[in-house]
Amino acid sequence: MRCPFCGHEDTQVKDSRPADDGAAIRRRRFCANCGQRFTTIERVQLRELTIVKSDGRRVPFDREKLARSIRIAMRKRPIQEERIERIVNGIVRQLESSGESDIPSKQIGELVMETLKEVDPVAYVRFASVYRNFREAKDFGTFLGSLGETT
Repeated sequence: MRCPFCGHEDTQVKDSRPADDGAAIRRRRFCANCGQRFTTIERVQLRELTIVKSDGRRVPFDREKLARSIRIAMRKRPIQEERIERIVNGIVRQLESSGESDIPSKQIGELVMETLKEVDPVAYVRFASVYRNFREAKDFGTFLGSLGETT
């Protein structure tokens, strides 16, 4: 593993432990050249996922982008970080176990919407406002009206 501080290629693992309920390994590393310490996280990846955007572009799946969008929706909500990580892990697991390497971006958005609807209604509405591209206040009203009909 290359040192992020000096670029030296000889780093040593000082400590390893499970993370994210055993879904990842957290390693503390030490650079023999500059003496800096840093952390790496290893995750199991079942397959390379490619996201097919609505305009046809294909981009590699970015787990951190998914996590970031969920964190934004959950901002200032009483949801702990480890719960967010479990949500992200669950969605990634569903995507990887689907058997498909090419995933439409719409499918990911729908998975996030389903999950947030169960976890936190405010986060669900926040995510929906961006995902469904609300432009006016009446869009919120229409969406909330449909939300009331389904519960």
